[in-house]
Amino acid sequence: MASASPSAGAPATEPAMLARLRELIAQAGGWLPFDRYMSAALYEPGLGYYANARRKFGTMPQQGSDFVTAPELSPLFGRALARQVAQALQHSGTDTVIEFGAGSGKLAEQLIETLDALGQPLAKYFIVDLSGMLRERQGERLARFAPRVEWLDRWPDEIHGVLVANELLDAMPVELLRWDGEHWLQRGVTLDAQDQLHFEDRPGDARPPTPPGHDVGFVPGTVVEIHPQAEAFVRTLARHLKRGAAFFIDYGFPESEYYHPQRTGGTLMCHHLHMADPDPLALPGQKDITTHVNFTGIALAGQDAGMTVLGYTSQANFLINCGLVELLSEADLTQRGMAHRLIAEHEMGELFKVVGFAPDDASFDALGFSAGDRSHTL
Repeated sequence: MASASPSAGAPATEPAMLARLRELIAQAGGWLPFDRYMSAALYEPGLGYYANARRKFGTMPQQGSDFVTAPELSPLFGRALARQVAQALQHSGTDTVIEFGAGSGKLAEQLIETLDALGQPLAKYFIVDLSGMLRERQGERLARFAPRVEWLDRWPDEIHGVLVANELLDAMPVELLRWDGEHWLQRGVTLDAQDQLHFEDRPGDARPPTPPGHDVGFVPGTVVEIHPQAEAFVRTLARHLKRGAAFFIDYGFPESEYYHPQRTGGTLMCHHLHMADPDPLALPGQKDITTHVNFTGIALAGQDAGMTVLGYTSQANFLINCGLVELLSEADLTQRGMAHRLIAEHEMGELFKVVGFAPDDASFDALGFSAGDRSHTL
């Protein structure tokens, strides 16, 4: 059994969250797989990061927010995305949007307003969100659209419409693996002699989705993430999506970049008060835990489950294809400056990607991938 170095510390700022984690570790026999730790730290009812009352979204850390998403940054994000959604609704003959992980509700607000203005009004806008606190805030923001907006506790039996998800896949729990020079070890969380959270690695069957012969190229000590939950989510989508399309916007890479031997530390990162750090064991429940998305794995999961990949490209290409330049020309100087971050290569433009899916028998030339499609890189 090999063990990684302990965390730099986990101050007990949230005694209830730490007590719950210690309980889960004890129930698991003293060693909790990292994906279960991440799930609890983010989603444990009332305690996890996305389940407690702490503010998450916003542009100013002095207001207690931790990070900013594209819809928070500029309303032009949702207005551009709405043009893609409108095309997909028209193609499929549907009038419903379903959003998973709606955050503050700003994207929903932007989409509904813009679709109304485009003459593509929605009959229903469904939101699926695990956080009761966020659902309350979404309800306040979207009250004027009642009764079109509804919240769901689970997947609808069938989806006839367009699914959108911005920064959803990156927040799904991942498994962590460490290469010791001969084997891939599974990382878990245990308690050290001082009863503090601690990483410990154990033998397991999981491995990254790379050919076994490539393992020798990894430096001993390399840590990577694998994404069975995100890929399972996409396979579930394939079972439910009968008509329409689905669009995922998130930060990530194709598999060849994701598991490049030079990427020795993985992509896991935490965010707190607009500061980033790599230690998920510190301040559990008080900060976001996230990883980049392996878009090759997501695309293959969708294809294997019977969907067609409509395209894959950078956020910059996607938004420009959806008319962002025209929207910028109509915006004032302040709005242009904020929206520029959506497409700037050193900001969100290149780091964030978009992948689209449709049922296998209902593919179409999606507007957002009309130029700069990178599906061949997956």
